[in-house]
Amino acid sequence: MTSPIPQHIAIIMDGNNRWARRSLLPSLAGHRAAITTVRNVIKRSRELGIPWLTLFAFSSENWRRPADEVSGLMQLFLNALEKEVGKLEEYDIRLKIIGNSSALSPQIQAAIERCETRTRQCKGMTLMVAVNYGGMWDLTRAFQKLAAVVKAEDLDPLSIQPEQVQEYLATEDAPPVDLLIRTSGEKRISNFLLWQCAYAEFYFCDTLWPDFTAQDLDDAIADFQGRHRRFGRSE
Repeated sequence: MTSPIPQHIAIIMDGNNRWARRSLLPSLAGHRAAITTVRNVIKRSRELGIPWLTLFAFSSENWRRPADEVSGLMQLFLNALEKEVGKLEEYDIRLKIIGNSSALSPQIQAAIERCETRTRQCKGMTLMVAVNYGGMWDLTRAFQKLAAVVKAEDLDPLSIQPEQVQEYLATEDAPPVDLLIRTSGEKRISNFLLWQCAYAEFYFCDTLWPDFTAQDLDDAIADFQGRHRRFGRSE
């Protein structure tokens, strides 16, 4: 694969429920199958030297789903944290969970803290997993923090620059998203990384997330490499 590779890939992992229905299985079976895809995509991203990978695991709107599905998703997330952290260390991958963790159970919050601490010194790649995350929540929280600094008279509001807003986002030190991938044929970003995707290239594919392979990731990156990114400049 030729350069340039995207420095930050974000993925909306969509289609688990449709995959389960197509297979005549309960919805949770689709989410379980999705974990294998997550492993494969993380592994391939690490092999390719992608510095930042962000996965949209659970949105702030997903609480509207049936209670048993939400409960099952949270248990799967907890199990994944406990079982996969060793592999992340082995692959030198730092884990960072972004989102409003206050709505998560104390058990999950404790597991997040343990996993982030264990991988804090890993430098090969940063994996961000968005859980109870929404782009509007992220921006609102950033503006609230900036407003508090202004109120304390430590900052002139007219001097605020985009770089300062970035410092207060959940993604903090992450670079902007270069490539946003969404599976399952949907063509929207669903309140995901609104600020961070300002200049992202979008790649939509019909593949349901449990069927998404390392080759599909390669195809998305190859498509990205074929685009001319002008960032407002002339040809």
